[in-house]
Amino acid sequence: MVNGEEGGSGNNGVQIRQRRRLPDFLQSVNLKYVKLGYHYLISHLLTLCLVPLMAVVVVEASRLSLDDIHQLWIQLQYNLVGFVVFSAVVVFASTVYIMSRPRSVYLVDYACYLPPSRLKVKYQQFMEHSKLTGDFDESSLEFQRKILERSGLGEETVVPEAMHYIPPRPSMAAAREEAEQVMFGALDKLFANTNVKPRDVGILVVNCSLFNPTPSLSAMIINKYKMRGNIRSFNLGGMGCSAGVVAVDLAKDMLQVHRNSYAIVVSTENITQNWYFGNKKSMLIPNCLFRVGGAAVLLSNWPTDRRRSKYKLVHVVRTHCGANDKAFKCVYQEQDDAGKTGVSLSKDLMAIAGGALKTNITTLGPLVLPISEQILFFVTLVAKKLFNAKIKPYIPDFKLAFDHFCIHAGGRAVIDELEKNLQLLPVHTEASRMTLHRFGNTSSSSIWYELAYTEAKGRMRKGNRIWQIAFGSGFKCNSAVWIALRNVKPSPNNPWEDCIHRYPVQLNL
Repeated sequence: MVNGEEGGSGNNGVQIRQRRRLPDFLQSVNLKYVKLGYHYLISHLLTLCLVPLMAVVVVEASRLSLDDIHQLWIQLQYNLVGFVVFSAVVVFASTVYIMSRPRSVYLVDYACYLPPSRLKVKYQQFMEHSKLTGDFDESSLEFQRKILERSGLGEETVVPEAMHYIPPRPSMAAAREEAEQVMFGALDKLFANTNVKPRDVGILVVNCSLFNPTPSLSAMIINKYKMRGNIRSFNLGGMGCSAGVVAVDLAKDMLQVHRNSYAIVVSTENITQNWYFGNKKSMLIPNCLFRVGGAAVLLSNWPTDRRRSKYKLVHVVRTHCGANDKAFKCVYQEQDDAGKTGVSLSKDLMAIAGGALKTNITTLGPLVLPISEQILFFVTLVAKKLFNAKIKPYIPDFKLAFDHFCIHAGGRAVIDELEKNLQLLPVHTEASRMTLHRFGNTSSSSIWYELAYTEAKGRMRKGNRIWQIAFGSGFKCNSAVWIALRNVKPSPNNPWEDCIHRYPVQLNL
């Protein structure tokens, strides 16, 4: 994990970069346009075939005289029964089709929690507090310092108030206070921005992995906002950083069953009682990466909400590798030899995440990739299998399927690997890197801070497709695909509104 965070740095790395030849821009541009042209041709092949057919039908219809139309009407009168039966079948089939279609799920709006500036923690302050607690030996302190330097986190991330005391005060009351501040802070903004009353909400899904009190977090929300008694509430625990997509998928399924309903998804994580005070290296990494954050999302299946909604949910694809023992234990909450509890990250984490990603995009690809990319992939695969050709596997260009990428800001290494393996450009991972820099790893809510960044930059246009992808314990890789219903402007109290002018910042990678 440490090696994964290091990247190419130092004098040798600089010399290697300087020795690289510049690309042949002429050939690159030509290839780009050839590929785009091929993509548009294949994607619109059906339309190109139907246009001439429709033209022939229109031309033939224009040649009909009034006498021809009269004769046609007479023929229909002689076959009235057949015509009525045919019309009834068409109407019945159309009704069944319309009624059986999945209901559209709209994202009306969402809100991200903005922690108070007094809780920000700088590198130096983090290290001083870690040293003063007296729980870490010199080796562990040096390890944490290196992780912080290579993590991609900036100097404005936030830890809970209980962690600012010396010694820290990780009590149950402090954990409840953190949960209330984050969840209620996001929900207050959401209700204010959407003018939806809490009692209008029929479905509530809350996800938080490591803090599951009794009564539940969902019950805390219902009590705070005095929601109605027949609300369908769910509380998801222990599902890791990808639980935000799981929660959206659950809300989507509930909205398919319950007509004309609002669903709220609250995604957060709780750090107060889950700080690790031991010296096991694999369990110290979460201390350096995880920070305070949360998001609240309002979903709707009301047809009338399409006009005011920001996005429409297109696909959710979930991949679970829990049947594999290594995958199951690569993110594992346990006690160390001294009996101190923490979350251990396996050295195989990146390899397991890569396998989960491969499975996920193999399922997602046929749903989102243009036909041109699927044909190229299929032809390459067949050529390799049948002719045993020394052909590299064709990697589909997901940039043709998506305009924006919200990659879970789990750490610099995760973002680096996805940028490399999916052949993305720096602009595609900018939202993820800046979210990691400004807010840290906020677990399942990070993909919403990234979407908010894209909106704050004014880059979201009508018809743009967004890919949210997250990894979590279990091990899971989950994807959600959205399409923008309009040119999306940032909502009031966007978490980036006071600092977006400073981003993107130059990262020392």
